[in-house]
Amino acid sequence: MSLAYPPPPIAPSAVKNTASFIRIVALSAIAGCAIASRLFAVINFESIIHEFDPWFNYRATRVLASKGFYEFWNWFDPTAWYPLGRVVGGTIYPGLMATSGVIYNFLHSIHLPVDIRNVCVMLAPAFSGLTAWSTYMFTKEMKDESAGLLAAILIGIAPGYISRSVAGSYDNEAIAIFLLMFTFYLWIKALKHGSAFFGTLAALFYFYMVAAWGGYVFITNMIPLHALVLVLMGRYSSRLYVGYSSWYAIGTLASMQVPFVGFQPVTTSEHMAALGVFGLLQLVAFTELVRSHVSSKQFQTLLRTTVVSVGILGVFAIVIMTMKGWIAPWTGRFYSLWDTGYAKKHIPIIASVSEHQPTAWPSFFADLHMLVFIFPVGVLLCFQQLRDEHVFVIIYAIMASYFAGVMVRLMLTLTPVVCIAAAIAISTLLDTYMDPHEPEAVEAPAETAGASASQSGSGPTPSATITKKAGKQSAAKTGLFGIDTRLAVVFNTFFLLLIFVLHCTWTTSHAYSSPSVVLASRTADGSSAVIDDFREAYYWLRQNTPKDAVIMSWWDYGYQIAGMADRPTLVDNNTWNNTHIATVGKAFATSEEVAYPLLKRHDVSYVLVLLGSLIQYSGDDLNKFLWMIRIASGVWPDEVKEADFFSPRGEFRVDDGATKTMSESLMYKMSYYRFHELFPQGQAQDRVRQQKLPAVGPTLDCFDEAFTSENWIVRIYELKPDDELGRDHKSANAFAAGKKRKKGKIARRRFALE
Repeated sequence: MSLAYPPPPIAPSAVKNTASFIRIVALSAIAGCAIASRLFAVINFESIIHEFDPWFNYRATRVLASKGFYEFWNWFDPTAWYPLGRVVGGTIYPGLMATSGVIYNFLHSIHLPVDIRNVCVMLAPAFSGLTAWSTYMFTKEMKDESAGLLAAILIGIAPGYISRSVAGSYDNEAIAIFLLMFTFYLWIKALKHGSAFFGTLAALFYFYMVAAWGGYVFITNMIPLHALVLVLMGRYSSRLYVGYSSWYAIGTLASMQVPFVGFQPVTTSEHMAALGVFGLLQLVAFTELVRSHVSSKQFQTLLRTTVVSVGILGVFAIVIMTMKGWIAPWTGRFYSLWDTGYAKKHIPIIASVSEHQPTAWPSFFADLHMLVFIFPVGVLLCFQQLRDEHVFVIIYAIMASYFAGVMVRLMLTLTPVVCIAAAIAISTLLDTYMDPHEPEAVEAPAETAGASASQSGSGPTPSATITKKAGKQSAAKTGLFGIDTRLAVVFNTFFLLLIFVLHCTWTTSHAYSSPSVVLASRTADGSSAVIDDFREAYYWLRQNTPKDAVIMSWWDYGYQIAGMADRPTLVDNNTWNNTHIATVGKAFATSEEVAYPLLKRHDVSYVLVLLGSLIQYSGDDLNKFLWMIRIASGVWPDEVKEADFFSPRGEFRVDDGATKTMSESLMYKMSYYRFHELFPQGQAQDRVRQQKLPAVGPTLDCFDEAFTSENWIVRIYELKPDDELGRDHKSANAFAAGKKRKKGKIARRRFALE
């Protein structure tokens, strides 16, 4: 006869270790998926830097990698904003370049000769894996590990974050979202434990964030707002005091070491909230200290009144110093967050950027999909327990939702909290239906049960016991937690998650993985085609123009021209000098007679314009022309008037209904010069604006066509020398009269440049 022994019990530590191992494997897989989903651009188009701003970041990183940190820090770029130049070290956030430089030098130190371009291209996908991990750590503090894993999955593939972190998107946001989430995680840890250690770590990563992205102001105001709300809720504690004081003191001093930031943390309005809350916490801490040692009610009342008075006086002091100019007022970009029409009225250069426009509802769905309607559920669930960290999530959700609605670009800051709240909601739903806790049968009160027992002289009747058991059995088979209901809910949840994955994959591969310098298209037979006009034009400039040839274009293309063509430009994407940009706008908005001497005074050799009329490329210069006019009219209101470019019916037209000012502008002439030759006589069509062009196209007298790309997207014109225009007349009017000569004959006249 064999004896059966029960298996030995599994030690709790073994179960815990197994769970930890599974979570590590899951996080590794999530990081791998996050990286892989961002490689469509490399697979489809090759390893290339995307968009506009990343090209300057790449140039700066090349200087750092080849010449060292100090040469990079003191780098003066003479090709930018000709003839002014740019002191690079004092006008950038160096965190992105420094990160790439450290990775580049580390790889070379272990004998991996990776090119700096590939480091820059792959930096954003690599940091997306770290972002998934930091989101997991943050969400785990809100609920548990399962919610953290869900949040990591969602943030890893959410289009709202992928849009700024695909391979080749070498912009500041590539590392900033990881720093944002990890700083918030460390702040929550410092608050929960009252730890100066975690507060110091939060300050160090805050410093890293300050060095990496101008969006650090979001952290600068979010943490003080959280602390202020906790104080107003009566939740002040020594933990809050220690955590906030260590973060603010060390973080502020560290942030001031970035040259581009300098003394802004103590001299600008955007940072005054952090300073004010720091002072408030000192007053509250002093009040609590005195209250713990003094029991007199009158003294405590006096103390409380004094503290409130001092706080009010502090607020008035900040207001007065702002009015006196000792504290800089809010910047135009900050004002535009509260007044959506402010930038359009007062700073058109800000409003002209597409990323600064209000967000349309379809954008929310494209970037967040089903998370849009799950997100509010997660926020509501935070109210159930409403711990200090849940208050932070609620504040973060409210503020980020508002800012994302005001500005398209700030969808990036909303996406993390949406993923966190949605993960909390989905995790709670799955916990409820996959492992339910069935309600116990209601028992009679003790007194009633005792009375019944005394009356009958015995315990509970057999019928009562049978009814209780039957109730439990029926609860296990039917009701809210029945197996059929649970399967339906769980299946539906996983189906929605699957649809979310498919949406994210499609959106990433089609919408967010095409570099701006290489366009993907479809031919008539459905096959794919690559439009490479930008690199074709920039390569032509690099190979066929003198090294010191100055190129004038709209500021959107300045960084790309400097990065790929290596030529000086009048303006670029830094947009720090409004007058310089207005000068370019004026040149494009005026006639040849006005624009030519203006360009000559700025030593311009070539003019570059974009035209999408042939292949329906909507991002051309004619679609941006109104912003050029508005910016120029802000500086020269008497010379450039927006109303002159609209038809009597208030329409912006390029056909026969175009105004004389419009048809004689340099932008119009350079865009449509020889464009009619591509169509049968009298059938020239602008396919972007869906308008038929005049039968006779414009002519140019002061410029020669130097290059036109294959699909007519990029057109480059060279300024004619003065001697070709003639030297025997003193005024532009005389030259204008000479233009009436026979078509094709160059009038030899000279402008009066005095």
